[in-house]
Amino acid sequence: MENTVKTPKSVNYTAEMTAAIVSAYVANPTKETVEALALTYSKGVRSIIAKLVREKIYVAKVRTTKTGEAIVKKDEVSSYIGEALGLSENDTDSLTKANKVALKAIADFIHNEKMEVMETE
Repeated sequence: MENTVKTPKSVNYTAEMTAAIVSAYVANPTKETVEALALTYSKGVRSIIAKLVREKIYVAKVRTTKTGEAIVKKDEVSSYIGEALGLSENDTDSLTKANKVALKAIADFIHNEKMEVMETE
């Protein structure tokens, strides 16, 4: 058996680099800050983001639809409709096969009707 010499693990980010990256990002948590940090430290943007994630301070960009609305899954919309109408779990599951635009329209209608009932009470 050969003797193997363990090489010391190279440090990708020093403690000083980490502190500087964290403080810069906390002061201005934007994509531009991440890109500037990547250039400053000769790292990739994904590497900087991964470091910020490990430090538990990265704020991911909120994904939106083309119209700027928050993304809502069909399962969530179907569950809302199912609860509002008192449907069984099987019936609620079958709703997920419907078109998302139609489901959203039904959910919006139910929501508006509930709001009207609350206002008249």
